[in-house]
Amino acid sequence: MTFQEQVVLITGGNSGIGQATAVHFARLGAYVALAARDPEKGDEVVREANAAASASGFRRPGALFLACDVTSPSDCAQAVGKTLDAFGRLDILVNNAGIILRERTVPQTTPAEWDLTFDVNVKGTYLMSRSAIPALLSSHGGSNRAIVNNASYLGMVGGRGVAAYAAAKGAIIALTRAMALDHAPDGIRVNCVAPGSVETPMLRMEWEEMGGEPSVRHLFEEKHPLGRIAAPEEVARAILFLASPAASFITGACLPVDGGITAG
Repeated sequence: MTFQEQVVLITGGNSGIGQATAVHFARLGAYVALAARDPEKGDEVVREANAAASASGFRRPGALFLACDVTSPSDCAQAVGKTLDAFGRLDILVNNAGIILRERTVPQTTPAEWDLTFDVNVKGTYLMSRSAIPALLSSHGGSNRAIVNNASYLGMVGGRGVAAYAAAKGAIIALTRAMALDHAPDGIRVNCVAPGSVETPMLRMEWEEMGGEPSVRHLFEEKHPLGRIAAPEEVARAILFLASPAASFITGACLPVDGGITAG
């Protein structure tokens, strides 16, 4: 699998799944734009991605950080514009930015929390796609044009205490399918991944809030039939597959990367 000379824009690219995805794309020859809010962490990931590219024989600065709040239409437009300024084209968009608020049923979720969850997860996916699709359409000579959204298994089956998050991720799955139909005639494939529990900084923070990793980790592992949680790299590889020519006849799909949790 190679993405040599292709240009990838990743939201939430400075941590967890986004970070792993950025490094994998760079290692396989892609130019990578990371759109996120933390410039210090973003610069660290840029260095990691560039080192991965160099180790694979791509001896050029292939990554850059773009300060971006995906809930802002102007930020999303600027992120796409700066990607085009830097690399001259856009081939792949990965909508990865997201947040989760746990221990909240519908009555426990404030309207502000509901709006925030939908703004980042759903509106962010919409806004960045809205800015990126014209650039994908004008990517002259690019036969592999794709969007991959990050949903969740909770958007497929639901879960306790995550009402807003499950609803938002379900909306992303439906949006993915609608976009796939709308843009199939344009040659843009649109798919999503639906991860189970993934060992990211966000999950480790949650463990701390629940009493610390040693006392709660097993609760997350045991709900997956494979008996463990995923590494970010495992989800990243699924994203790369859906973005690659190997998935050239796949669009509108939701790929569970969940250790079997939705199979039961």
